[in-house]
Amino acid sequence: MINIEFKEELNEEFYKMLNEEFDKFAAKNGVTCNYIPFSFIAKEDGKFVGLITGHSYYKEVYIANLIVLEEYRNKHVGSMLVKAVEDYHKDKGFENINLTTYAFQAPEFYKKCGFEVDFVRKNKENPKLNKYYLVKYFG
Repeated sequence: MINIEFKEELNEEFYKMLNEEFDKFAAKNGVTCNYIPFSFIAKEDGKFVGLITGHSYYKEVYIANLIVLEEYRNKHVGSMLVKAVEDYHKDKGFENINLTTYAFQAPEFYKKCGFEVDFVRKNKENPKLNKYYLVKYFG
């Protein structure tokens, strides 16, 4: 009998198996998964002020999280972190960078960074929770 259990965190063994299985499935379909996580940290005088994380896979780069400490917002730290992701991944064969954000978070910020709105999924109860899917193409 198969049992299903909830896990808040996985250990390294599960991540290794996950990557291997994604790679095998992709290869069976004639594509390369090549999942690689990334993180860029912004610091000022050794103090943490911001972070951007995500991963690259297939032919795209995905930004998962971007946070800048409140006292460092509107000082271009966020745009510097986005640019670091772009600079690191450009000329490496990727087609685009994509991400999701909510209406109350940062769709206008990402538009200023050159991202285009690909799709908006509206929340029926709270427009602040409209979810924006954004993309920026290389080249």
